[in-house]
Amino acid sequence: MPQRPEGPGPRRGLIAIPILWIVAVTVVDVLAPPDIHLGPLLVAAPAITPSFGGPRTVGVVAALAVAAQTFIGVVRDPDDLLSANHEAQIIALMLVGVSLVVFCVVRERRAKELSQVRHVSEAAQRVVLPPLPGRLGPLRASARYLAAEAEARIGGDLYAAARTASGTRLIVGDVRGKGLTAVNDAALLLGAFRVAAHREAGLDELVAYLDRSVCWDLMEPGETGRLGETFITATVMDIPDQNGPVRMISCGHPPPIVLRDGHPTTMPARHPAPPLGLGDLAHPRYEVDSFPFEPGDLLLLYTDGVTEARDATGAFYPLADRVTGWSERDPDAFLHRLRSDLLHYVGGQLNDDAAMVAVERPALPRA
Repeated sequence: MPQRPEGPGPRRGLIAIPILWIVAVTVVDVLAPPDIHLGPLLVAAPAITPSFGGPRTVGVVAALAVAAQTFIGVVRDPDDLLSANHEAQIIALMLVGVSLVVFCVVRERRAKELSQVRHVSEAAQRVVLPPLPGRLGPLRASARYLAAEAEARIGGDLYAAARTASGTRLIVGDVRGKGLTAVNDAALLLGAFRVAAHREAGLDELVAYLDRSVCWDLMEPGETGRLGETFITATVMDIPDQNGPVRMISCGHPPPIVLRDGHPTTMPARHPAPPLGLGDLAHPRYEVDSFPFEPGDLLLLYTDGVTEARDATGAFYPLADRVTGWSERDPDAFLHRLRSDLLHYVGGQLNDDAAMVAVERPALPRA
């Protein structure tokens, strides 16, 4: 749908275009030889008005076009009030004008409905996927969510953080599938994480609880057909407040990246676990991996919507290569640059939802 400029100023200026067009066509047609008829060009005036005006503006311009055509007919045929040709043109202008007014009414109604849907979607996102706090104890954090659908605000990618007595627990995940089903599954996992992150002592116990929750929640009562069909890849980690290694369990999820002085290091899981939701099939034993996270480091977590984004040639986004040498240490500034670089790489539109989380352990003050 054409987008109208907002505010009264641009609309007042643009309405001069169809009015000047009507005046110009009328004057030229009246002064032209009898065998030249420019009246049909008047239809262009109401035709372009919906690009910047509403139903009332279109109706006014259409009425002016009808009046101009009537004036042309009276001036050019003074003996005969209106010829059949001019009558046909007037009727055609009236039909076009009415049609355009109806179109504008329907368009504005649809635009209002879309605005309401966006409002509900944004409210749902704040409930299901609230933004990460900028501070997580001594850590600084930020997150970005990029939806593949232009009008979407939420999807199957997820992230959340929870404070514990000794550190921060963090989860980043991606639900298999799209649409409202994926949003519902993401909400279920996030709810289970928020409930258990403070309660389960060990990271392996927490992930086992999440796996059981996903298995239970993804199955409708009496249903067995979805077992193994719906799952969630996720990385769950413990980040201590004091200097020390990050403890992590990766359930089929892309590995995190640690940036130190602009040099990225990928941290693959040595003991990968199957995605959440497959526990009843795989019977996994969760083993905890660890990697260093020193003061001044930046930890980057993401979903496969980032690394599987493609450019015009079909090449995947080389995340580690692209962020090499970046000097941004602030998580928000880093993700802002990463978002811009990713969208530029793919030409402005992703094919899959993407979530990114950056966590910084601030450097120690110099003595």
